[in-house]
Amino acid sequence: MILSTQTDVIFRVFGEEEGIRLLAEAGFDAIDYSMFPMSADDCHLNTGDVVAHAKHLRSVADSYGIRFNQAHAPFPCWRAGDDAYNAKMPDRILRAVMIAGTLGANSVIVHPIAYPGGGEPQKEFNINYYRTLEPVALEYGTKIALENMWGHDNRRGYIVPNVCSFGSDLADYYDTLGNPDAFTVCLDLGHCGLVGEEPDDAIRALGGKRLGALHVHDNDYKRDAHVIPYTHGCTMNWDKITKALGEIDYQGEFTYEADNFLARIDREALPAALSYMEKLGRVLIAKIDANRPGHA
Repeated sequence: MILSTQTDVIFRVFGEEEGIRLLAEAGFDAIDYSMFPMSADDCHLNTGDVVAHAKHLRSVADSYGIRFNQAHAPFPCWRAGDDAYNAKMPDRILRAVMIAGTLGANSVIVHPIAYPGGGEPQKEFNINYYRTLEPVALEYGTKIALENMWGHDNRRGYIVPNVCSFGSDLADYYDTLGNPDAFTVCLDLGHCGLVGEEPDDAIRALGGKRLGALHVHDNDYKRDAHVIPYTHGCTMNWDKITKALGEIDYQGEFTYEADNFLARIDREALPAALSYMEKLGRVLIAKIDANRPGHA
């Protein structure tokens, strides 16, 4: 199984080319390219020839023996009541899909939209939105990945379910879109427990045909911590999670989204932190493989 991690912290600290080198030297097989900065008007990915830039980054990765397996479109894609933001984001999301495909990424996470009112109006809004991205995904050879999300009750101060929060919701959206060449599902393991669903239950609800990507990180079921598995104070059950992934014969990659672990570490220590993440990832991958059908 391919082992990868996102680039958000590493690229901010070291720059893109040096970051690619460090990720390769740490032993990762692949990279999840974070495009969160595109939400800001001054991001370099919002101007210029992004296809040429992506080709350059791909060549740099090739030179270090690593590849791009996944990518993150900017977040959020849409904000209720913010017309100025909503006017500029469709072009940026399309550019993100183009970049992901040019990098050679199998999928690009485009987060579903928390449309006011929820329910069927929210689903209809999202399905129509994803349809606008479908032709570009097909043209550039990548898949749009839907992710399970959560909301926040500001009055009571805690996390609540929102859009695609449960495995069954993701399955419903994916089945409605109905094009496995253009769409897949990215299950954020840490988000599951925040809305009251165990990650292993969400994995089984999706099954191996729908589930194409992961966001791997740990938490205490109360905060979206985005730290590495087995972090002190975190309580996710990694034996159950890896067992479920093995039993559905998950064929996607193991991709960390645990950059809050890296964000607290001094620049000089980050290479060692990446090396630790890589070794831990290999342990968890071995647990998944040990639970695959037919494993002796």
